[in-house]
Amino acid sequence: MIKKGALLVISGPSGAGKSTLIKEILEKIPNVYFSISTTTRSKREGEVEGKDYFFVEKEEFKKEIERGNFLEWAEVHGNFYGTSITPVKKALQEGKLVLFDIDVQGFKLIKQSSFSPLLTSLFITPPSLKELERRLLQRGSDSSEVIQKRLKNAQKEIKQMYLYDYILVNEDLEEAKRFALAVARSAFLKWDKKEVDDFVKRIIAD
Repeated sequence: MIKKGALLVISGPSGAGKSTLIKEILEKIPNVYFSISTTTRSKREGEVEGKDYFFVEKEEFKKEIERGNFLEWAEVHGNFYGTSITPVKKALQEGKLVLFDIDVQGFKLIKQSSFSPLLTSLFITPPSLKELERRLLQRGSDSSEVIQKRLKNAQKEIKQMYLYDYILVNEDLEEAKRFALAVARSAFLKWDKKEVDDFVKRIIAD
């Protein structure tokens, strides 16, 4: 029985398979709200405004930072990415699992926020950097220069995956899907200290 909302952060290098596994969670688990990030990067082919990202200019993004309207934000490869606080609070009040696809910088900010007690985290990694490079080349959406930047960034992120609750080596897709679904379901089972204290009081009172 779902008692309240929860947060699940999924991170990992570009090309690790996050999008595929997030899609699986959204299809198989009810009551999930996928947090749509705001970004200043250019729209890629096939991406839809308000579905994949909210696309804004850098000046507008910086104004939102100053107003304190982001739960987390980060600059990656010269572009800004951030999560608006308002829809996250609404989804939690409705008892939903709020699912984030954000990088390590963003994860650290959420972990330091007041939402931390509700947070479960999953880092998705390829089996090797060579395999990651193969996937990025196969995707065909980035230049060689961008791919090299992504590989350098991947090395930095992988070194910090020890910060996460769970680590998934995405080598076998079907196995990875089962793992990701199990982690998403477990997020609803996490209790913060206040919930434990309140439950203990009720039990003792009975």
